[in-house]
Amino acid sequence: MERVDADLSRFDRAIINAFQGGFPVTSRPFEPAAAALSDRGVEVTARELCDRVRELDAEGVLSRFGALVNAEAIGGAASLVAMHAPPDRYDEVAETVNEFPEVAHNYEREHPHLNMWFVVSVADHPDPDKDGDDRVREVLDRIEDATGQPTYNLPKQQEFHVGAKFLLDGPVPDGDLDLSDLGPSVDPVDRETLTPAERDLVVEIQGGLPITETPYADVAAAIDADVEWVIETIARFNAAGKVRRVGVIPNHYALGYTENGMTVWDVPEDVLSEVGPAVAGMDFVTHCYERPRHEGVWEYNFFAMTHGRSEAESERRIAEVKATMNEFWDVQPSDWDTLFSTRILKKTGIRIAERADSNTASPAPSSE
Repeated sequence: MERVDADLSRFDRAIINAFQGGFPVTSRPFEPAAAALSDRGVEVTARELCDRVRELDAEGVLSRFGALVNAEAIGGAASLVAMHAPPDRYDEVAETVNEFPEVAHNYEREHPHLNMWFVVSVADHPDPDKDGDDRVREVLDRIEDATGQPTYNLPKQQEFHVGAKFLLDGPVPDGDLDLSDLGPSVDPVDRETLTPAERDLVVEIQGGLPITETPYADVAAAIDADVEWVIETIARFNAAGKVRRVGVIPNHYALGYTENGMTVWDVPEDVLSEVGPAVAGMDFVTHCYERPRHEGVWEYNFFAMTHGRSEAESERRIAEVKATMNEFWDVQPSDWDTLFSTRILKKTGIRIAERADSNTASPAPSSE
């Protein structure tokens, strides 16, 4: 595996490789995490591990440490949207789109027509007869009115994979250290709504956990909850998919993964169910979805996001995706494209608090 530009020690690389998922949800999680690293030949104490994670976070090598909340499972809706912005008005259109608080991410991408790509994130619709998708459409109508440009809504129709891991040369190179089984045994809850206490927990942890030796106790103190309840709820959310993973979230740009290629494919419907899992199983594919076509404008129905540390590495990885596709049908040049991002226009967090609020059940009335 190629080395990256960041000045990372063997210890740093062990942390990044080992703990991008599967971090313990226990009262003192750095203790079993440090023991697991020691078993892999990286001798470290819990305090040393905690201190270094805190330093990597402060240095910007990590985006954060904690639970990666699955906004879709919390409430509301989100959608990827494409737009054409005329070159002579590009910055003006971008500024207008970015003013909408519902727009979380916005990228300029290489495409002869659809050169602006953004994500809209909304809470559930206040009208009980409508849903989050209706609210997305309302936001897009307002964006179209404000910019004078049509939008092309590309909501996720099928998710094959979401799980970006950015691995480095060094210890635990396969990123296969999973300590999630050390948490409490939990039973799934058959309800989609959040309780008010769960809503408070989600909002508290959305930006990361405190980087201390007792992070869950610190969260419990912040929301005036019992620490065992916090641990059990995060473990239950992790098992149920409301939390995708618990661990370190690297800043992939700091690790040298600067090439961000969105590959798009016109996959025949009769092989889509086979192609999806095959491409999702490639360890460098970080996101993999089915999305709708737009006749006459957008003919692709399959998206696979890849990241690389150089243009050459990205090209090799895209060629591997194409080779996998070719196992299922004869891929022609017109069947696919790669849209590299050329500029980040906006990048803010998904509006978890608003989405959680809209999906929180009202507390039961007091019997007094």
